[in-house]
Amino acid sequence: MKIAFVGKGGSGKTTLASLFTGYLADAGRPVLAIDADINQHLAVALGATDEEALSLPTLGENMTLIKEYLRGDNPLIADAASMIKTTPPGRGSRLVTPFEANPVTEACFSEVGGVRLAVTGQFEEDDLGVACYHSKVGAAELLLNHMVDDAGEYVVMDMTAGADAFASGLFTRFDVTFLVCEPTLRSVGVYKQYADYARDFGVRLVVIGNKVNDAEDVEFLRAQAGADLVGWMESSRHVRAAERGTARPIAELEPHNLGTLASMLSTVDAVERDWERYRRQGVEFHLRNARAWGNGRTGEDLAAQIDPAFTYLPHPAAVS
Repeated sequence: MKIAFVGKGGSGKTTLASLFTGYLADAGRPVLAIDADINQHLAVALGATDEEALSLPTLGENMTLIKEYLRGDNPLIADAASMIKTTPPGRGSRLVTPFEANPVTEACFSEVGGVRLAVTGQFEEDDLGVACYHSKVGAAELLLNHMVDDAGEYVVMDMTAGADAFASGLFTRFDVTFLVCEPTLRSVGVYKQYADYARDFGVRLVVIGNKVNDAEDVEFLRAQAGADLVGWMESSRHVRAAERGTARPIAELEPHNLGTLASMLSTVDAVERDWERYRRQGVEFHLRNARAWGNGRTGEDLAAQIDPAFTYLPHPAAVS
């Protein structure tokens, strides 16, 4: 299952992503975490020091390797330079699983706090005025387009804050999107904006309240989010420590908050992916990106990269 965490900046999105990831790992569930937030704090939230986090290899700096590996022997893709972040897999492309060993995972993935972690890379000073952070996130999007995860496997992505999460087709790559919402009008406003975007694409959007102090906070969230609200995190010493970058054993989390994480996992496990819609939406956003900028940048008609006969299943990665 692929899971995204989104929300207003400062809502506790990264904290919730790290707690849920830790909850999965503590339960013995295989989990791959991906930090696609511009601030790149997930590694620290999972227990890395600042120095360790800065030294991690990144997806962004290995974009050419990622493209070359995923391209495989696909006859519709001439070379890595002609691939963009939305290039869909076709016959001959390499499909990957979250926990296999391959040149991409060896170059880009690390182990942090007992969790397999990939980071897109920080926005550098040299990028100011000349680059877009989405170019780094594009490496993660391309990887997810070629990733075939099975039942009982979890890929958790911490997305960039605000509406930027909808700046590409990446938001359609998930089975469940958890929107972290504080009991404030500003945070609820972001939820309503997300809900409008998600509705048109069948995105399963679930609200998780955070920084909840009392019954009034709960009632406010229920009134605003309705059935989308499946739980909330109460203020706690454990959560505050996580927000300061101090990872504690997940079993020390307060009973109510552990119950919320359990409800989140139940929500995820109840979803069954529609692989055909997954493929179809990937193609749709590839065509949008091709027309908007991809064709001009590569000098090719990128619609020709689409293999109409390709299906994700069955595939060797799933049955090996």
